[in-house]
Amino acid sequence: MMYKNVQPLTSPRVVKELMARYGVSFKKGLGQNFLVDRNILDKIIRAAELHEEDAVLEIGAGIGTLTRELACSAKQVVAIEIDDRLFPILHDVLSGCSNVQLVEGDILKLDIKQLVGQYFGDRPFKVIGNLPYYISTPVLMMFLESDLNYEAMVVMVQKEVAYRMTAGAGTKDYGMLSIAVQYYTCPEIVAVVSANVFIPPPKVDSAIVLLKRRPNPPVRVEDSQLFFRVVRAAFGQRRKTILNALTALEPGGVDKGKLYDVFNKCNIDPQTRGEDLTIQQYADIANALCPEGQKG
Repeated sequence: MMYKNVQPLTSPRVVKELMARYGVSFKKGLGQNFLVDRNILDKIIRAAELHEEDAVLEIGAGIGTLTRELACSAKQVVAIEIDDRLFPILHDVLSGCSNVQLVEGDILKLDIKQLVGQYFGDRPFKVIGNLPYYISTPVLMMFLESDLNYEAMVVMVQKEVAYRMTAGAGTKDYGMLSIAVQYYTCPEIVAVVSANVFIPPPKVDSAIVLLKRRPNPPVRVEDSQLFFRVVRAAFGQRRKTILNALTALEPGGVDKGKLYDVFNKCNIDPQTRGEDLTIQQYADIANALCPEGQKG
């Protein structure tokens, strides 16, 4: 019996029957919440703006609901799935999709650079996936900080994570993730998604986020590693002022007199908290701290 020719995988009944047929149960520890809403599936596909020559890396194939739709729109799909119990189902529902390669493994442990090179070569690709909540931030950071040739990412994440990704200075959601995402990409919340469109439903709502890769960062920084060290120190203890937070920037501490000079040069109040500084202000601080010999 080939389920792909019978009913859509967005039918809760079909999903339950399919999993029962293969003797597979949902694994809470893997964050398995399968999408069963055609409208949301279409929104993901539209946000990705797929073309017939596109290459796609899918994170978390699940039972192939999204994978099958991607295969209909893109030239090549490489789908990663950690749960080997789902592979008989995937081989079933994807039997007619010759442009899909399935890869078993943990996205955070695989050699993604080697995998991308093996399947895509030097071609640009798009990253798409319904990310398990417990790994969403590590996965995002892995791609953001990489030199992989991805064009864009379309990911389903916990709603609160989506708000953090798109937050601006001075808001409660603004933090390290906000700056990292906005430094490397232009993020946009495509849609907020109710927990009721998943089986089993998670305890929180989700959001589809589109991240278009920037050709260049929105600010000029002399040393990107120093820039992110400054940001990390500023948000390490949110209640501290930027002056007190940055004294711990170096292992032996940073002289407050030097920091006062930096803040004066950047026209920043040293009593400001990290959450109130813009990406440009963080760039100004990092550039002012950068030794002359390291400046480009």
